Amino acid sequence: MRKLVTIGAVLLWSTITFAQDRTITVASTTSTEQSGLFGHLLPLFSKAEGIGVKVVAVGTGQALDIGRRGDADVVFVHDRPAEDRFMSEGQGVKRFDVMYNDFVIIGPKSDPAQISGSKDVVEALRKIAAAKVPFISRGDKSGTHAAELRLWKEAGVDLSAGKDAWYREIGQGMGPALNMASSSNAYVLSDRGTWLSFKNRGELAILTEGDKRLFNQYGVMLVNPAMHPNVKAKEGQAFIDWLVSPQGQQAIAGYKVGGEQLFFPNAPN
Repeated sequence: MRKLVTIGAVLLWSTITFAQDRTITVASTTSTEQSGLFGHLLPLFSKAEGIGVKVVAVGTGQALDIGRRGDADVVFVHDRPAEDRFMSEGQGVKRFDVMYNDFVIIGPKSDPAQISGSKDVVEALRKIAAAKVPFISRGDKSGTHAAELRLWKEAGVDLSAGKDAWYREIGQGMGPALNMASSSNAYVLSDRGTWLSFKNRGELAILTEGDKRLFNQYGVMLVNPAMHPNVKAKEGQAFIDWLVSPQGQQAIAGYKVGGEQLFFPNAPN
């Protein structure tokens, strides 16, 4: 069993005891874990294929770095530009679309920045910056953090002027960011799946949603065994094949919280 040394790594889940050569390691974004999706999917996969799965749930940037070190067999993330760099480096074998959801801006119901009901995420961020109201950023090089920074840039907001004042980077995952936003009545960008499964909402609510720029695509890649001979290519590819198969796609669509679907499968036929 390989050793994983990653700050903030969370060893999520292991199925029924399998022989060592029938267990794979998946480095993945925190949203797939904190939303409860993996708790739903992995037992189904293991029952179907007889392969155990261990998940290291971190930000997308860290998950890709784990793949670059050869400390995972599969990476399952949501930052397309970073995924494309990973592939161009020869670190992955092939990238597959798996599913999507969207990002939303969460904030206090009192809405001091007055962004409620707006579908224009860039204008909403400009209002938050102009009002200098608290905004919590994950600040962890995750897919969500990368998306947030792209949106601030498009809004033309200089974040350096607001750091440690109204703009706070915490260097943690989506769950802790939502908890901090809840305790301080702050705004935060979240993936919808984690928000729907989040319990400690306090006075928070979805205030901005529906902008096409908030689209959130997830992709999966087998780490290249030609660069990392310890990668369990056969078992890792079996996991990918199951995710994009009709059975895996149906399992993703079937995961709901409070009757609401969290992720929408879109693997190519």
